Amino acid sequence: MTQVHTARFGLGQIVRHRDHAFHGLVMDVDATYAGPAAETGAVASDQPFYRILIADTDGGVIAYAAEDSLVATPEIEPLSPEAEREWFTIDAQGRHAPRSQRLQ
Repeated sequence: MTQVHTARFGLGQIVRHRDHAFHGLVMDVDATYAGPAAETGAVASDQPFYRILIADTDGGVIAYAAEDSLVATPEIEPLSPEAEREWFTIDAQGRHAPRSQRLQ
């Protein structure tokens, strides 16, 4: 039987990485690890994995992190609509992509 996981974090939510202490914005979620086989190390691959936008003065970088390595950070406000438009390209369906990437 296939086990179904429910993602703990939602799109647009601000999270913090437990080990690397960066904060970022959840951009996408995969039900399980979607990268090259055997590259998760000691992290279980059968949990949700998130694409996280980490903003910095140079624009930002995208990280791929396991759900177990992330915690919610409710003390940080979500992006305002103005900031959202500054950081993301948003299509007619409301899908978001970093300005440096195109929506498919």
